[in-house]
Amino acid sequence: MSQDTFRSVEIERTSVGKYVVRNARGGSMTIGAGDDGIFTPVELLLAAIGGCTAMDVDHITSRRAEPTRFSVDVTGDKVRDDTGGNRMENLKVEFTVTFPAGEDGDRAREALPRSLQQSHDRLCTVSRTVELGTRVSIVEAAATTGD
Repeated sequence: MSQDTFRSVEIERTSVGKYVVRNARGGSMTIGAGDDGIFTPVELLLAAIGGCTAMDVDHITSRRAEPTRFSVDVTGDKVRDDTGGNRMENLKVEFTVTFPAGEDGDRAREALPRSLQQSHDRLCTVSRTVELGTRVSIVEAAATTGD
């Protein structure tokens, strides 16, 4: 893997059901089981899908006009399949975007459907990875005894 392509996060347990996620740039956030206001891993998956597409669409359309409203709702159903495993179904990313009146707003409105399609078909790494069904390897790095 080259430095340009490699991505990673580190997750550290802080208490039962609560973890801190850190990226290589120094950012951090708390995730948990959903018994309080912090995000669950499934909510982060939804946020990643919507956020990735939102950034693509925003980058393309805002070059034409600054939106007066830009919101994204991401929904899905968490189900247990026939093998007893959990997964998400019916994932949906719904954009509500408003641009100002005038030529620039018209150009942005015209670019919106194409930018949504481009994000879905080739730009958004997150939704493309989910749709392609990339394999996930789970490995034990080391199990040690405490000092």
